[in-house]
Amino acid sequence: MGPWQEGMHEDISNFNSRGRIIFLAINYKGINMAWTEDRIEKLRKLWDDGLSASQIAKELAEGVTRNAVIGKAHRLGLKSRPSPVKIDSEKKRAAPKRAPKKTGKKLISLLDLTDRMCKWPIGHPGDSDFHFCGKASEAGMPYCASHCAEAYQAQPPRRDRRPARPPIM
Repeated sequence: MGPWQEGMHEDISNFNSRGRIIFLAINYKGINMAWTEDRIEKLRKLWDDGLSASQIAKELAEGVTRNAVIGKAHRLGLKSRPSPVKIDSEKKRAAPKRAPKKTGKKLISLLDLTDRMCKWPIGHPGDSDFHFCGKASEAGMPYCASHCAEAYQAQPPRRDRRPARPPIM
């Protein structure tokens, strides 16, 4: 076994008294752990009872890890279960959609835009009330004066951005 394989699992096949293959796994901690028929039956029962993989690992003990339980359950084809991570029902609910603003103005769509109109997007593109500002744009700019002020912020001169040097003593 090469140095890159140190600490990895080794599967060793053995036959039990009934002639069936059992697997002896040497886990990353060097602890021998065999999936005997009794352990597999206990795993199936605990899995069907709804215990978590961690709880099953504690029940089986002797070097059985949570990941070993999950892997064995997958290989046995046991029915999968929903994630044990609880989702807060408050967070799960989507925020209610805002009703479109009731204005007499027509909402400006992408097809309505011209070169001289403000192209500032308002809302989320997936919403029914998504539109563009549509006011007159500044010369040579894609946005109106208020949106230009928001989009383009002047940088202070480079010397003003440098941290002050400590005095030389």
